[in-house]
Amino acid sequence: MYKLRDFLVSILGMSQEEILSDEIYCSESDTRQTFLTNQMQETLAAYSYTLVQQGWLILVYNGHELTLHQGDLYIYSPGVQINIIGGSEDYSSICLIIDEQMALEAPGVRNVILTAYQPIAELGQPVVHLNEQQTVFFRQRMEEIIRYQYSSHRFLQKSLRTLFTLFLLDLMDVMEQNIGHNQFSEHTTELFISFMRLLPKHFIEHHDLGFYAEQLHITTIHLSRIVRKITGRTVADYINQMLLMEATWLLQTTNLSMAEIADHLHFSDQSSFARFFTRMKGISPKRYSMMR
Repeated sequence: MYKLRDFLVSILGMSQEEILSDEIYCSESDTRQTFLTNQMQETLAAYSYTLVQQGWLILVYNGHELTLHQGDLYIYSPGVQINIIGGSEDYSSICLIIDEQMALEAPGVRNVILTAYQPIAELGQPVVHLNEQQTVFFRQRMEEIIRYQYSSHRFLQKSLRTLFTLFLLDLMDVMEQNIGHNQFSEHTTELFISFMRLLPKHFIEHHDLGFYAEQLHITTIHLSRIVRKITGRTVADYINQMLLMEATWLLQTTNLSMAEIADHLHFSDQSSFARFFTRMKGISPKRYSMMR
């Protein structure tokens, strides 16, 4: 899958020398630039927080159409299908992108998980609606990150991580005001975080729910309930979407044959991989490969 650095080079056209951090990136965006992200959205291993400053944007999030307006803070987590389908000419936003690996290893990982999934679990959609004062506050927070990422600060990475932690704490405060007290227990949250940490390391070799439940020392039923409670999705949804992201990335960036990709992703044979990809993507891997 694409890392944050790949996104900065391929989509934003940045040179390797311009990238001072491949963990955290924040920038303003318009309609044209936002539509460019469609090229990598389904294969980008990163969390993102997008604050709409003006105009509107229509996207399909996990099969459901969603319209974003000024003051909406949209949260994307890896492994979710998304397609941007429309936007006003005056649309502008500011977007904070966090590399998935850093997010899942950072001290504030609990905050990443809660801010990414609590709106979905509580409201059914990945959006926090901000009032005018909150919108200004979060814009200033994100602009501060932009200033730091282009600075020559001797402790740049630590500074950016600290600013991101503050951003998350501020967002959690707003979410508790807008949504209410977090309904997930500490034990439930820790198990979900552990599952999310296991998934990127093992999804290629292990497509079965039982493996992850065994690693966490809980039953498959318990793990299924935790994931559905926090995200509204199943464990199989997450495993399949990760496999689809990896398969799409391999088809886009390598010359591997279908048989080699099927073997790499631990499918029993090429036919089972082709059926999986077609079911998930709506197009055969062969046709998709020819379109790149």
